[in-house]
Amino acid sequence: MDARDLLRSVRMAGSAQGWRTARSAWRRQRADARDLPRHGAERARVPGAALRAEPMPGGGTVHFARSVLRVRVAAGGAVFCGWDGAGPLPSYALAATPKWAPAHDPADGGCPPADPRALLEPDQDGWRVVSERMTVRVSVHGAVEFRTPGGRLLRRELPPRWWDPVGAAEGSRGTRWVQRSETPADARVYGLGGRAVGPSLPAGTYRLWNTDPGGSFEPGDDPLYITMPVQMVVADAGCHLVFHDTTWDGRVTLRDGEEGAGSGHDRHGGCELRMDGGPLRYWVIAGTPSRVLAGWTALTGRPALPPRWALGYQHSRWGFGSEQEVRRVAAAYREHKLPLSALHLDIDHLDGHRIFTVDRARFPDLPGLAAELAEQGVRLVSIVDPAVKAEPGLAAYDGGRAVDAFVRDARGREVRGVVWPGEAAFPDFTDPAVRAWWGGLYAERVAQGFAGVWHDMNEPVSFAPFGEPTLPRSARHALEGAGGDHRQAHNVYGLAMAAAGYRGLLELRPQLRPFLFSRSGWAGMQRYGGTWSGDVATGWPGLRASLALVLGLGLCGVPYSGPDVGGFTGSPSPELYLRWFQLGAYLPFFRTHSAIDAGRREPWGFGEQVLEHTRAALRERARLMPYLETLAHVAHRTGAPYARPLWWNSPGDRALRDCGDAFLLGDSLLVAPVLQPGVTARSVRLPRGLWYDTATGERYPGRTRVRLAAPPGRIPVLARAGAVLPVAGADGAVELEVWAPREGRTGGGLLFRGDPEGWRRPRLERFVTRWEDGEVVVERDGGGAPGYTVRLRGTAS
Repeated sequence: MDARDLLRSVRMAGSAQGWRTARSAWRRQRADARDLPRHGAERARVPGAALRAEPMPGGGTVHFARSVLRVRVAAGGAVFCGWDGAGPLPSYALAATPKWAPAHDPADGGCPPADPRALLEPDQDGWRVVSERMTVRVSVHGAVEFRTPGGRLLRRELPPRWWDPVGAAEGSRGTRWVQRSETPADARVYGLGGRAVGPSLPAGTYRLWNTDPGGSFEPGDDPLYITMPVQMVVADAGCHLVFHDTTWDGRVTLRDGEEGAGSGHDRHGGCELRMDGGPLRYWVIAGTPSRVLAGWTALTGRPALPPRWALGYQHSRWGFGSEQEVRRVAAAYREHKLPLSALHLDIDHLDGHRIFTVDRARFPDLPGLAAELAEQGVRLVSIVDPAVKAEPGLAAYDGGRAVDAFVRDARGREVRGVVWPGEAAFPDFTDPAVRAWWGGLYAERVAQGFAGVWHDMNEPVSFAPFGEPTLPRSARHALEGAGGDHRQAHNVYGLAMAAAGYRGLLELRPQLRPFLFSRSGWAGMQRYGGTWSGDVATGWPGLRASLALVLGLGLCGVPYSGPDVGGFTGSPSPELYLRWFQLGAYLPFFRTHSAIDAGRREPWGFGEQVLEHTRAALRERARLMPYLETLAHVAHRTGAPYARPLWWNSPGDRALRDCGDAFLLGDSLLVAPVLQPGVTARSVRLPRGLWYDTATGERYPGRTRVRLAAPPGRIPVLARAGAVLPVAGADGAVELEVWAPREGRTGGGLLFRGDPEGWRRPRLERFVTRWEDGEVVVERDGGGAPGYTVRLRGTAS
């Protein structure tokens, strides 16, 4: 029992719920001891020597003495490698088509066609496949190299190793394996899902098992709610993304550059990936950061487009307690002239924490409350957990049993866990019929007037005073008809739940884009919505972790995310709350939230000065709404995150790769939040170009480190010279804020305008800026007046 297990057991001891969780944990351990395959004798194997090769469309197959490797270049440039006969499908990650489709289902996976120009051909010491963006070399011993068209090494995968149970067929589903790789010594690794460190991940080991850390988390806690075997690697040689498509538990160990055995005197970094099972298959995508994310989201699905209101400020609290309190908080936001887009109701609005119910004593007219708030421009968002209280007579439980929806053990008995309502059953979202049934349950939420949903506890969580707080690993799942256990299904449970909820909302309100965000998920979860930090601890370390999570998730293809502003636990100091709020105002998902026993998070609770400064941050958020909406459309079309690391447009600038305390908002703004107490000025390394302080107008050259004022009333925000920012004017109409380009240079910007909540195709407008006769000229791309009020900022000297 580790320290966290001990803390949980002490916290739960002595209560009825504590006894239930202990009983559930013992049941889980007994089931796994009884039903999981026992570890027996194993045999290790490596591919061995190459025997022959067979060219195929897009690549080919290389046969080794003890394995087979398939290499396939897709039409979009992504390279697939599969060992032991593994193919791209079936996959929970891959989208049905190269472009995102609203009705996508995890079981509808597909992959782009092969690039017919790429062929497997003999090469020195093996074979090669030459494509437009990469050259893949396969050695006679099973090493696979990925190089740029110019020959620079991006990645070298060493021959893998398997451990097969004696008597099992090679490539059997339970086989564990290890894959070691080498990358250039200067390479930095990002991603692996939502991590509390970074965004550049330091050397160390990271687990691939979606986990509720319990209570709250800080930097150093690992794993968290969303783990993905997705690495974005940035080096002088170029950028690439590698995705190992297996859902099993595993560990990634990153190492810094070191002398490379077998590589002469070259230095290299790299990683070791150890997986408990599943196929050994992976995709590699190379190019500029924007091209890599475009290729990745073409493969796994374009990010869902949130409705416009979801880009506004949202307030949540576990513990609103009643309709009267919700009205009081909404009225206070109006009285203090603080823009508010949505209020979120946590589990305390449910009847005994039972999902798809309402506590009628505390919320006697929830549809009426929702309609009343909607008239004020405020939406209601509901929490939805996956666990269904095992209570005959409860509609969700009886309905689930009628369609055999719940996870069962190896003996066919319903698996029970303990969550907020007590003993509960868990839907098997890896069954298409269960997803369809679950999606229909959202009709109750729609009838209550909720405009969106937030999925929680879907790692999935079952409370436990010891051991893993989740379902037994031996629990059985449909896995789209293939069958399997929780070892395979655990990491995609939240993804499949999101698919069920998204499709249900889409069928219930086909005219509206669903708003859904999920605490847990996996590769491809962006198809259905976004996520948030989860229960980040209140404190300055938690504030720093918030930014790392958002940037890391964006590089995994999940652009819409944000933290619990103020932290989930404890009571932030006024200074901490303000700095967190100021950061949140520039992140895609902007929400305050807190635990039921934590301090309040309303801005007026921290004194007049904080209230004034948060009002200023909210005004700026409202002013930037046209720009944020444009970034949302860009993300939906290309996969580019709203919040981007400073190296996004300058991946060759080594000084920017380790920067984790500033970020780009789109291409036009640089945000340098305050992440430490007592700070009123801070330094930041600027990317290339010319930058203007948006508060003072002062100019700063790129590729330098500058010191910027950061008084309590604001955090430093810089605009790129030449940027055309669509903003909301005083009357709400869209205006163009133009930052003068460098003399002799040009600039530009985009504006998407269209349906704020529906599916009508938006209108894209492009603008360019240039100098003409000593003045800055702004026009539409292709010529003509911009058609909007233009406000020029910045100077030529």
